[in-house]
Amino acid sequence: MDSHFGNVIWTNHVLKRLRERGISQSDAWATWRNPQESRRGKVPGSRIYYRKYKGNQIEVVAKQNERHEWVILSVWSRPIREHKENTLSFWKFMFRKLFH
Repeated sequence: MDSHFGNVIWTNHVLKRLRERGISQSDAWATWRNPQESRRGKVPGSRIYYRKYKGNQIEVVAKQNERHEWVILSVWSRPIREHKENTLSFWKFMFRKLFH
């Protein structure tokens, strides 16, 4: 792993977390570079960028330093929980309504 991959600064902390969590540096970079969404991070001035990959959502925390260089601070992934509605067909609904 490269501490200046993609013209971004990667801290030693984040490089260690990428290895531990089995996240590729290129997936983390692509998430930061082209997120589906982002939100404000806990660290002042930081943002959390996220993108869905293969049943997981990768989240990247990044911030610009005083020289306006982007620094990746942390990366993690979480499973995507698909919300399935409990829907009944019209006939099952009517059957239940009439006979229960």
